[in-house]
This record gives sequence, structure tokens and C-alpha cells, in this order.
Amino acid sequence: MQVSFACTEHNLKSRSEDRLCGSSGQGSNGNYMSQGSVKTREGSGSRQTPQGHAHMKEAIGRHTNMKYRNLGKSGLRVSCLGLGNFKLLNKIPYENGVNLFDTAEVYASGRAEITLGNIIKKKGWRRSSFVITTKIYWGGQAETERGLSRKHIIEGLRGSLSRLQLDYVDIVFANRNDVNSPMEEIVRAMTFVINQGMAMYWGTSRWSAMEIMEAYSVARQFNLIPPVCEQAEYHYFQRDKVEVQLPELYHKIGVGAMTWSPLACGLITGKYSDGVPECSRAAMKGYQWLKERVNSEEGRRQLAKIKELHLLADRLGCTAAQLAIAWCLRSEGVSSVLLGVSNTDQLLENLGILSQMTPQTVTEMDALLGNKPHSKKESRA
Repeated sequence: MQVSFACTEHNLKSRSEDRLCGSSGQGSNGNYMSQGSVKTREGSGSRQTPQGHAHMKEAIGRHTNMKYRNLGKSGLRVSCLGLGNFKLLNKIPYENGVNLFDTAEVYASGRAEITLGNIIKKKGWRRSSFVITTKIYWGGQAETERGLSRKHIIEGLRGSLSRLQLDYVDIVFANRNDVNSPMEEIVRAMTFVINQGMAMYWGTSRWSAMEIMEAYSVARQFNLIPPVCEQAEYHYFQRDKVEVQLPELYHKIGVGAMTWSPLACGLITGKYSDGVPECSRAAMKGYQWLKERVNSEEGRRQLAKIKELHLLADRLGCTAAQLAIAWCLRSEGVSSVLLGVSNTDQLLENLGILSQMTPQTVTEMDALLGNKPHSKKESRA
């Protein structure tokens, strides 16, 4: 049983850097490369590319050791790790290869988009060098300022572009919390904003596999543009959709997965192993549901498994967070994992190491978790 790691060229300092680097073989250029990697060019200066997900066309970037994959079966290349907290959008993530930044019209009532736009303008980054995504649904208090009507999709996206100070976003996601808008109206509106140059692609967020398939069918029927990606929650205790339903859609219609909450709101880090700390998210107003989840019988069972996973991470020479993120990235069809880090230490920890997991490690983790979902084919067998 092994898990191997690749340290970034910028030598990011995570809390367990020495232990992590000590668990891998050292390459001739002084960097620690994945043991499962292969050389892409012969001779000095050649880069090593992890075999990883061949179906995602995974490759290491030219200037950093960040890995990139296609967004679903589109041609858009996104970093395996994306960022959703822009208070931490300093030079660290961008210079270490993160090119994906995710926001939404509802985040902080639009202030998140304003913050991201100001940072991009201040940094002077080339617009062609990064990917911006936003989500449409909750835009305001008025009845016409929310939902997925053609009116709100177009007006909501215009509002986002104004706050971001951008001419276009790369991906606009439709939050499917709406039962009032016909599917054809949603797909036509998304096709319109793409044709108008307001977005490059569109995707779905929290949609069921059936809804995504319906959108694809409508797009094909009326010669419109189908979605390329679904944003979905994914971690040790939320597996079925990303591991069973979305891979099937990936192979059938090319829809990839961009996942969020890899640490299950901090549960996986062990933050709540001894109760709910006063300074934690679960103790904040509006997060009573998280506190109830932690204190529930199911929550206690999950915390017991998390303790065992921490022991496994120690044995592998990585942190629990790094193991959890690597576990998410090993899933078929996952293009990128969005990080919700709250401080620089966490950012460095998550960016400092990208891991290649071995089948033996995955098998051991599946046995420990005891919740591996089965595909329809496996269920029939």
C-alpha cells in the first residue's frame, strides 16, 4: 500500500512538508515526483507527467507542478484545484498554477464578485490565463431577481459581469433550485448568453442526473448549446452522485464534474472530534444544521472513521486534508476540486502537495469507510 506525492517547484511550506517529501523518491532535478509518473520527453529538462486519469487528459503545467484536466469533454483546461475564497487570492495560488476561481451572485450578497473583480484588476493578470465561474439563481429580494427564468439568467449575469469588472465569465452555472422555469427556456437563455459573448460555457449546479440529461436532450433537439459540467458536493460521506451517476453522464454526453466541500465543512480535518469549538463554523449563527449533524448518531460514527483516516494519513506521510483532496481527485470524471480554505496555512497545506493515490490505498479507504456506492452494472451482478 502506497501513496506518492509531487511537491511544487515553489517549495510551498505546509505543516507536514518534511514528512511528505520524505515519502517519495527524489527526481534528478531536486523535485519529488510521483512514483507512477512517466517522462514526456527524453533528455535533460524533460517534464514528468503522472499517468493518472488518461480519460481526463491530465498533464502537469509548463511552469508549475499543478495538474490540469479538461473540463468534462470540452477543450477547456482547468487546474485540478480551484479556489472559492478570494480574501486569500494573493500571488500564492495563481503563481502555483491555480487558474480556476469560483464565485456566485449570491455570495456575500454580491460582494464576493466585487472582491474578486478588484483583485484581478489590481494584479493585472492576463484575462486569457485564468478561468472565472459564477452561479445564477439567488440574485435579489424581488420575485424577478431570482430563479432561472430567461430574464434573470440574462440580467443576473450582466450584474455579475459588472461586479467582476469583466466582459465575460468562462462558465456560468445554473443552480437548479427552481421548479418554475421550463428546461427549454433555461437552455435557450444559456445559449443566448454564450452567443452574446457573456460566457464561454455553461454548466449546472446541484442538478440531478435526470435534469442534466433533459437539458442535453433539449439542446440537441433544438440545436442549442448543452452544459459541459456539473458542480456537486463530494467527500467521504457524499459519494453516490459523483461516483455512479456523473461518470455515466461523462461517458454518454461529456459532462464533467467540478466538486466542492472536499473536507465536509471541516468535519474531515478532525476539528469536531472533541465537540464543537466556539470559533468553528458549526458554532456560528445560521449553521445550526452543521452542529446537529456533528452531534447526531451518524455524525459520531463518521467522526470515528475520520480518526482512523487520520492514522492512515500519518502512516502515508500527509495531512488528513491532503488525503481527502487526493481521494476526491482520483474519481473518474472529476475535472477540479474547489477549495474553501479560510486561512493561508490551509491554502499552503492544500496547494503544497498534489498526490497520486495507489489502488491499494483506495481499497483500504473504501473498506474503512464502508460506503462505496455500486454502479447499476455491479448491482445487477
